[in-house]
Amino acid sequence: MDKIYGINETCKLSELKVGQAGKLISFSNENKALRRRLLDMGLTKGVLIDIKMISPLGDPISIGLRGYQLCLRKEDMENILVSVTKEYVVPVKEKKGGNKRG
Repeated sequence: MDKIYGINETCKLSELKVGQAGKLISFSNENKALRRRLLDMGLTKGVLIDIKMISPLGDPISIGLRGYQLCLRKEDMENILVSVTKEYVVPVKEKKGGNKRG
């Protein structure tokens, strides 16, 4: 099982789970064109990023920032370091047949 990071821990953006959020600390990639594109899309130091949805096969991942959603490849998210600002909450599965009339 993957490690679940707690508040104020530093990790890669790709390691956050759905529902978690983080504050962007830095980019660590050598690709200047990709870095420029990410900056143009609003991924700047200090921005808050929420993990909205992970596709069924794990790639791409939908993130929320600055009032909009953006899908990024997991490979690109590996180069973004964040400080966790929202703790992971394990989803509760509903039981089938919950609308019973009594």
